[in-house]
Amino acid sequence: MSSSEGAPESWISSFCSLMGHEFFAEVSEDFIEDDFNLTGLQSQVPMYKEALEMILDVEPEEDEDEEEEEEEEEEDDDEILGDERPPGYRRAGDRRHARVASDLSVIESSAELLYGLIHQRYITSRPGIQQMLEKYEMQHFGVCPRAYCNGSKVLPVGCSDTPGQETVKLFCPSCQDLYTPPNSRFHSVDGAFFGTTFGYLFFMTFPDLDIGPRLDPSMLTAAPTNANNQSRSSSLTSGVNRATPDLPPPPNQPTEINGVRTVNFCPGLGPGRIYESKIYGFRVSERSRVGPRMKWLRMKPTDIRELDELAQYAAIHGSANDAGDTEMNIEAQNAAVIAARKKAPMRRRRHNPDQMSINGAEG
Repeated sequence: MSSSEGAPESWISSFCSLMGHEFFAEVSEDFIEDDFNLTGLQSQVPMYKEALEMILDVEPEEDEDEEEEEEEEEEDDDEILGDERPPGYRRAGDRRHARVASDLSVIESSAELLYGLIHQRYITSRPGIQQMLEKYEMQHFGVCPRAYCNGSKVLPVGCSDTPGQETVKLFCPSCQDLYTPPNSRFHSVDGAFFGTTFGYLFFMTFPDLDIGPRLDPSMLTAAPTNANNQSRSSSLTSGVNRATPDLPPPPNQPTEINGVRTVNFCPGLGPGRIYESKIYGFRVSERSRVGPRMKWLRMKPTDIRELDELAQYAAIHGSANDAGDTEMNIEAQNAAVIAARKKAPMRRRRHNPDQMSINGAEG
């Protein structure tokens, strides 16, 4: 493969352009050439050196000694056998080429594994997470399939850092849930190539990122034209609580909590954004055998200040200065107890003449 300018395309570019690899970022060669970034990967990847050379498009060095030995072996075989060669006989050079062809497939699979593990580390670095931000803003990873998230953009994450455990999942910051990619071509992508750290580090790095809905809610609840469609639509959407307006937030709500904007705290959850199952307009009881389950996963406090754990801890245990004073008081009390023990008189054991000695004789 070659680009339009005629220069050969790199292995990294060709790997990321394959179908199903749209989630991957192109790792810079400077990051790969730094040995510190590859610490510990040599024990996880078979044929590590050859795989690294394939990723960096480095031509493997030919061993001159092996070539000389193969030439000498071929000459010896020609002198001994001459024209009489058994069926199925292959020269040393042919055997070498067959061995290289069999090793090539192993090197390719090792190169894909090695690149995935390097990619897991690269997207948590400054240039890597910036590159993933560009892909996120361009909506390369898709949107959340949940109706109440209204098209909120998702991010690829992994459920495990070990290869071969789980496939890649899509994390929605609006409802804090994981989803399997809708396209089957992503079902073979290993989730370890993205890791468990990237998703949460991404939103902590960019706290001002708007994760709200992308679709206009009025478009989703547009009224149908005729009565038949209206009755059919009302029966199909009777379980969706779209008629219930969102409760107004309490007064004096902070704009930020611990550096994160409050509008980014799960905008797809809360009152009015939880599906309610209904039959002929009547809600199904939670005590029913087929009633709703685990609705607490979608709940969200109306007062956002309930999520400020730092303020709650300070209200219960006091501020940092108060905690320091309390610790000093406890240390002073402990020192006073130790000093009182030192000043206490020692209790000596009185001699009892009626008590027998240890060896059984009388005292």
